[in-house]
Amino acid sequence: MTVVEDIKQRIDLVDVVSQTVKLKRTGKNYIGFCPFHSNTRTPAFVVFPDSQTWRCFGQCNEGGDLFGYVMKRDNLDFQETLKQLADKAGVTLKPQTQADRKNEEKQQTLVEVMDASAEFFRKQMLETESGKKALDYLHKRGLTDETIKIWGLGFAPDSWSQLLDHLLAKGYTRELILQAGMLSQGDDGRVYDRFRDRLMFPIRSMYGKIAGFGGRVLAPEGVPKYLNSPATDLFDKGRLLYGLDQARTGMRAEAQAVIVEGYMDVIGLHQAGYTNAVSPMGTALTESQFQLIKKMTSNIILALDPDAAGQKATLRGLETARKAMDMDERLGFDSHGLLKIERFLKADIRVTTLPEGKDPDEIVLEDPAAWQEIIVGAKPVVNHVMDSLAEGQDLADPKVKRMIAEQVLPLIEDVGSTVEREAYRQRLAALLRLDTRSLHLNTAVVSHDRRKQNRAHAEGAGEILKQPVALTAKNRALEEFTMKYLVVEPESLYLINRALARFGLNELTIDDFQEGDMKHLFTLVKQSLSQDEYEASDFVEMNLVDDFELPELLAIEKESLSDMQSKLFKDRTRSILRLRHNNVEDRLREIHYLQNDTEEKTYSQDEANVLYLDLIETRKKIDQALMSPDSGGTGKVRNIPGVYHLGGRSHGSN
Repeated sequence: MTVVEDIKQRIDLVDVVSQTVKLKRTGKNYIGFCPFHSNTRTPAFVVFPDSQTWRCFGQCNEGGDLFGYVMKRDNLDFQETLKQLADKAGVTLKPQTQADRKNEEKQQTLVEVMDASAEFFRKQMLETESGKKALDYLHKRGLTDETIKIWGLGFAPDSWSQLLDHLLAKGYTRELILQAGMLSQGDDGRVYDRFRDRLMFPIRSMYGKIAGFGGRVLAPEGVPKYLNSPATDLFDKGRLLYGLDQARTGMRAEAQAVIVEGYMDVIGLHQAGYTNAVSPMGTALTESQFQLIKKMTSNIILALDPDAAGQKATLRGLETARKAMDMDERLGFDSHGLLKIERFLKADIRVTTLPEGKDPDEIVLEDPAAWQEIIVGAKPVVNHVMDSLAEGQDLADPKVKRMIAEQVLPLIEDVGSTVEREAYRQRLAALLRLDTRSLHLNTAVVSHDRRKQNRAHAEGAGEILKQPVALTAKNRALEEFTMKYLVVEPESLYLINRALARFGLNELTIDDFQEGDMKHLFTLVKQSLSQDEYEASDFVEMNLVDDFELPELLAIEKESLSDMQSKLFKDRTRSILRLRHNNVEDRLREIHYLQNDTEEKTYSQDEANVLYLDLIETRKKIDQALMSPDSGGTGKVRNIPGVYHLGGRSHGSN
């Protein structure tokens, strides 16, 4: 992962934009007035959380990613922005070393091993007689074939070396397969398949890369019931949530996350349409996991098992959530009329009560509406903790009263509303049969202790969540492929622009790139061509930000670029055409969104039609260019239809 990707993983664009722009949720996106030009009538500035990008559909007509936004907002160059955001994210900037590049290559190869293993497990379940029992089990639990396919479920055969032999045949080394966590090693040094005779659940990172597996035993006598991948360079169980890659959109749309116990719970709920559920995979919830969730929502419902172990896990999870979720501050007055700073939790955490002996996937399979009733009836965290701590206790015992009060009062202090806080104090006082004034006195002590804890927490806040992550924007690879050659040989931009002109397309500009670091590099390439003091490639290399790295960027030998009419040049031209095609598709979807999914229309119907038809014409030119032999095409022009509805009218691309 590059430092730019690391920073973008840790900092949410919606949070950054919200600091200076009042955003309003419309569907799964956010809209507001553009901060870069004067406009108070029509909100035309949109933030797209899923892709972590923004665009102004008004006077600016610009867009980009986190880096592009901060550069434009604060009038900074890329290096200044990189340092500012790295400091905010807690990322240490350092030049990428050869060892770093080798480690990135190794990480990518490990991901390939995981993908190959997942495909092996899938075929074992669908195409072998021994795998049929896994498929039958899933069908019995109510899963459809489509759901099984979406979640990539599979079967590990009852063999000591079948997966090993399969991966070795694909060219992966024994050592690499062991490092990926797909093998176990005995005391005698011999290795064997880690997962045997198990139903397999691929566990993915937030952006969809397989990091590990969970395996459920199918034989009645098999132990343990569930077996996960060991800790590897990819798999850190405390920093992953099962189903988060599928649940991100649902969490944002519902403005709520539901945490359940196991794999089948998550899959069953998603199949029934409740797509905001995730699972910590049977372990205690960690701060890192809550850090992942709060990128999507600050409203969390815990729906863990109702048994004693589940109740303990719920209480631990609540305490962890309080540490992980953000706090807010505001000025208030104390009992003497003096100003004071109040801190409260910027989250709504609730707890459900599940029917005894029933899991969420069983509940939703019997009656999907029943799950909605359970979620709606979730208790506020304060009430749940009060009731849980008081159950089975002698509330006449002063020590019990103190124990409950000491655990509940900090939760009450987290509540932002003064009225709600007082209501909770009165409920606690009635439960413990105490005067509310005694709770106010105890609150003063709690608040003093909390201030000390907050200071300690602030001093130790430098260590921020780290995790493997896929690229957030689908065009990132195309942008990198285009830019890596331009940086090494800037003059090739002239040849690229001539090729685009032959296709009737505009020359390459900074607007073709969405990623802030790619925009920065393109600006550097243009500057290198407008000066004559140094060779263009030398100018670029001299002015690269010291702490900036792009995987394999400068590892390309210039000799490999000597024949600009070669297949290499065709591949580069094709990548630019594909990049533009994707950008046109994104603009079409954005216009559709603005005209159909927002309360206020950014464009009149005539303006939207003109924009739409212009984009369709551009897309046709790009499609024709992609078919041209000059870009590696077949020479046969094919028509790629697409239909978007603008204000009730359908427009085809034919």
